[in-house]
Amino acid sequence: MHHDAIQLALLASYERDGGINHLDGFNLPTQGSVQQLASDYMHLIFPGFFEETGVTRQEVPALVHRLLACIEQRLTTEIEKTLRFAQGTVPGRRAKEITAAALNRLPMLRQVIQTDIAAAYHGDPAARSVEEIILAYPCVLSISLQRFAHLFYQLGVPLLPRMLTEYGHERTGIDLHPGAEIGTHFFIDHGTGVVVGETAIIGNCVKLYQGVTLGAKSFETDSAGHPVKGVKRHPEIGDHVTIYAHATILGGDTHIGEHSIIGSNVWLMKSIPPRSVAYYKGDQLVVRHREKREELVEGESADRRPADWQI
Repeated sequence: MHHDAIQLALLASYERDGGINHLDGFNLPTQGSVQQLASDYMHLIFPGFFEETGVTRQEVPALVHRLLACIEQRLTTEIEKTLRFAQGTVPGRRAKEITAAALNRLPMLRQVIQTDIAAAYHGDPAARSVEEIILAYPCVLSISLQRFAHLFYQLGVPLLPRMLTEYGHERTGIDLHPGAEIGTHFFIDHGTGVVVGETAIIGNCVKLYQGVTLGAKSFETDSAGHPVKGVKRHPEIGDHVTIYAHATILGGDTHIGEHSIIGSNVWLMKSIPPRSVAYYKGDQLVVRHREKREELVEGESADRRPADWQI
């Protein structure tokens, strides 16, 4: 088919089919801009790790000043686009307010991310240094971006939070929804195929392995058969829980008690009490109380502070 004929067919499709056209509407945030925002944010959180040349302590103030200015300008522009799309207005002042609120929380966010790095270092015997973790572990990018995106999710910004986490998903294979609430000292080992849904709640000192899914059982629908938005659909994971590879935990009313261990390939759609072990024995799911010797194997102690947590 000649290009002229293809062009005419595509133009006819735009008019006839619709649905996936965005024409004569407000400008949308671009993937390239959001990816640059994610890159600048990672440079700001981890100064000296991703630059082409080394950064001295004396150069840090200038670096931070430049990155903050770039992030502020880009954030304000992209948030304004998303608010125009959602509200049909020109919300320049609101975009600036949201940007300022997010930037003010960056020091606190960096403190939380530091606990994630500590969890990775203490939780993986293969880790040789903190530098290796920051430069090479996929969970660092995905978790750090999720925590950033969660700020905007909480502030009611459309589109942008999901675009940020999907950039991390694309890069790492780890799919963390920006709506998920995640505690401190969070570590995802290996990471490929991990999925954490929008309404999941993850406590402190939780470790996930590859292929873990924190998902929904089913979706409530309205009278027109459309999924109901905003209801609790995903599980809650207590503090000091370890979930091994390819386990699947489903449901908004499912709670995994603190200090529990979920074995590989386990499928759970019901709550289990604190200090439980769940695993398959043959085809039978076994859920039992966690024994003291298993706590020793896991390297936990009742009086161990979160900063010293390890598995």
